[in-house]
Parts: sequence; structure tokens; C-alpha cells
Amino acid sequence: MKRLIVIQHSMTGGTLQMAGAFVAGAAAETEVNTRCLHATEAGPDDLLAADGYVFATPENLGTMSGLLKDFFDRCYYPVLDQLNGRPYATLICAGSDGQGAARQIERIVTGWRLKAIAPPLIVITHAQTPERILQPKRIGEEDLQRCRELGEAFAAALALGVC
Repeated sequence: MKRLIVIQHSMTGGTLQMAGAFVAGAAAETEVNTRCLHATEAGPDDLLAADGYVFATPENLGTMSGLLKDFFDRCYYPVLDQLNGRPYATLICAGSDGQGAARQIERIVTGWRLKAIAPPLIVITHAQTPERILQPKRIGEEDLQRCRELGEAFAAALALGVC
């Protein structure tokens, strides 16, 4: 059985909703075991045990969240040269465009030699004021469906060995 891990951090619930929808989509594939871990709970052993990865983060100050960055800081060197060629995807809940977070994650996983299975899936909330940035997010059904479809496609490709 293949293993897919979603490593997420969510501050206001938007990223967690996206990760949940991804996991729900991936659950359609019975040959893949999908787990979702908070970034503070995930470590090198989780990465080594998985066949594919999803990194889910809010956009914070134009980059990934500090706790997802902490995950990468803790895990980068312990797994270096041991994940080469494995597939990954990125989920970003962004107030603006999410591109800074996407670039930052791409730069890190390039060092691990991971291969993207899709462009970053970015949901833009347009939260630009302190009040809107800090309020709980509600991700729309259309965007959640995109997350479910990515989960289903990723898990199916992993099960078939095409990624």
C-alpha cells in the first residue's frame, strides 16, 4: 500500500479546510493510505515513510507560515538525498496571490529533488485588512472541490505508480 502524507498548518481554518478536502478526495483510492499531520507533529520519519507529500500552508506576510517553515528547518537535512524523485503538491490559502509561499516551498523541495505533480493550488481569500486576515476563513465549495479533485488525482496516480 502506498502512503501519502499531508503536512499542514492553518491559522484561521482555511488551509485546514483545503487539506481536509484533499484528504477526502484521496480517500477514494483504496490502495493509498493518506494521513494529515500538523506541521508541528510531522518529522523526518514521517517523510521517509511516505511515498508522496502535500504541503499546505496559509500565506503569511507573503511567504509560507512560520510553523511550516519550522517543519522544513527540522526535517531538511535529516532526509536530504533520501526522498529523491518522490511526488509532491502544494495547497496555499492566500490573502493576496500566494506566489511567495509557492516559490519558497518550491525552492526547498527542489533541494530534496521532489517532483511537482501539479502547479500549486492557491485559494485567494482577498483578506487584506488586519480584521479580515485574522478572522476565521470559509473556503467556498468550488475551491474545496478543486482540492478534492487534486487529492483524488494524486492518490490515483500514486496507486498506479505513474508519479
